[in-house]
Parts: sequence; C-alpha cells; structure tokens
Amino acid sequence: MSLFETLSEMIDLRSFSNLWYWIALAVLWSTLSHRILGVPFDMVARARKYGGQPAQDLEDLVRINVNRMMFVVHSAGVWLLGLACFVLSVLATLGFALNVETAQAVFLLVFPLSLVVLINLKTAQKVIHQEARGEELYKAMTTCRLLIQLLGMLCIFVTALWGMFQNLNIGPLGG
Repeated sequence: MSLFETLSEMIDLRSFSNLWYWIALAVLWSTLSHRILGVPFDMVARARKYGGQPAQDLEDLVRINVNRMMFVVHSAGVWLLGLACFVLSVLATLGFALNVETAQAVFLLVFPLSLVVLINLKTAQKVIHQEARGEELYKAMTTCRLLIQLLGMLCIFVTALWGMFQNLNIGPLGG
C-alpha cells in the first residue's frame, strides 16, 4: 500500500465519519456550557462560595457582557437575524434537500448555536429587567447553563443518530 492509500483509509473525509468532526462537536458544547453570558461558569461558583470581591467581579463582568449583547441586538439585531436565517436556510437546503453531507454536518453544528444565542439573550434580558444581583444572578446563570446543557445533550444525540444513519447508509436520504 502506498502512503496516500494508507492516509486515505485512516482519514475519512466524509463529515460524520471524521473523528475531527466529533471532537469539534464535543469541544463546541463543552465551551458553550462553560461560558454563560460570556462569563466562565466557575466564577459563579467562586462568587457564591466566597462573596466579596469575586461576587463583585462576576456582577461587573456580567453587566459588561450583557450591555455589549444588548447593544449589538439593538444596533444590528435585525440584520444579524436575517443573515443567520439565510445561512441556516442555505445549509438546510443544501444538506437535507440536495443531500450534501458536509452541509448537513455544518447545519447540525450551527443551528443549535442559534438556539444557544436565544437562551443567552433571554437570560440577558432577564438580568437587565430584574437588575439581578447576588443569589438572583447566580440562579439566572445556573438556569441558563442547565438549559444549554440540556440542549447540548439533545443536539449531540440527534447529531449522533443522523451521523449513524448517514454512515450506515440507511438514513431517510440514504439509499
């Protein structure tokens, strides 16, 4: 066997059978569930445990990130929503109507991101309207993290099922 044949057998370039796709999926959801409203979640545990300066740092960081998010939403939210809908529509059409496996894989990575953005925006609005501080802020961030983790488990499950169907060639669009 030549070097090229060996590498071709080791590295399958189809999306759902590529190890790097699954590593990227795991890293994506790990990162999304660790950073809530742009703040590392370990800061919540530290603020809850020690109070004082760690709590003040958390509140300041959340305030800064929430204000940034709301500024972007108010200044360019409609354009970003339109762009996101366009990209998701193109990926869904290419992937599921035209059976392009790479587009399916990217869609199954990107679509859940839009749901995470919505969860984060809803939490940010809640923090702003309630002027959440202390335990109220910790609870809002913990709830947001739990929702993102549940969404992550569901999306990983759905992606794994779809990937198995594609790899076994018994999927709805398989053959």
